[in-house]
Amino acid sequence: MNDMRMDQATQEATPPGGGASPSVIDIRQLSLTFKTNDGPVFALKDVDLKVGAGEFVSFIGPSGCGKTTLLRVIADLETPTGGTIAINGLTPEQARLKRQYGYVFQAPALYPWRTIEKNVMLPLEVFGFSAAERRERAARNLALVNLTGFEQKFPWQLSGGMQQRASIARALSFDPQLLLMDEPFGALDEIVRDKLNEQLLRLWSDTKKTIIFVTHSIPEAVFLSTRIVVMSPRPGRIIDVIDCDLGDKRTLEIRETPEFLKIAHRVREGLRAGHSYDD
Repeated sequence: MNDMRMDQATQEATPPGGGASPSVIDIRQLSLTFKTNDGPVFALKDVDLKVGAGEFVSFIGPSGCGKTTLLRVIADLETPTGGTIAINGLTPEQARLKRQYGYVFQAPALYPWRTIEKNVMLPLEVFGFSAAERRERAARNLALVNLTGFEQKFPWQLSGGMQQRASIARALSFDPQLLLMDEPFGALDEIVRDKLNEQLLRLWSDTKKTIIFVTHSIPEAVFLSTRIVVMSPRPGRIIDVIDCDLGDKRTLEIRETPEFLKIAHRVREGLRAGHSYDD
């Protein structure tokens, strides 16, 4: 990738509007190297990124490019070996202890012996919320993901898409400012995935949360995001940061518009420039 595109990526790594929106995430020159028996693995290198309040930012890149690793650094599940990261001005550890983010994993990770309601209540139990507050929050967040009436069902009685919606309700149960989502729809078929994409957009609009979303899908990234972060193969670097100015009221039909296809083409070109398609 040439220096001009790298400079463009750096310039665009701040939210639209000159950074007027307060930064929820501020990452500067962040690197992470894993030590293994076979030698060092350079997972991330010199990552610079700012995310403003209320944004929906997707990370996209090839397998092994560091998308999930970067998400895990934000969540204090991995520790960088260089650079700095702040979450609302706090370290990731401080943000975690203050319960400022919820995390949605690739698999729903629901306990099969607990009802859907009790799965959603689990973080609230750990945090010491009263029984009445747990019930109220579970009901409210299950309604947000269209699972009202399924409170007493067990995970194995629900479809994969419904289970993933329950996991989103659980992540929202303690009202975090930031929602971290690691390819939550990657294992679902295209029809279910499209429906959940629409529902996630409505949820984002209703809650005004800041969302960081990992995906391998170019159409999914363009449809959901206000900005797309394109990453290179290992060591993970930011190739491009792309604005998605498609408005707040998006339907699946927008994927056939010239504006959508233009953004998707730029994402694809960014992946190609970073050699993401090499064998």
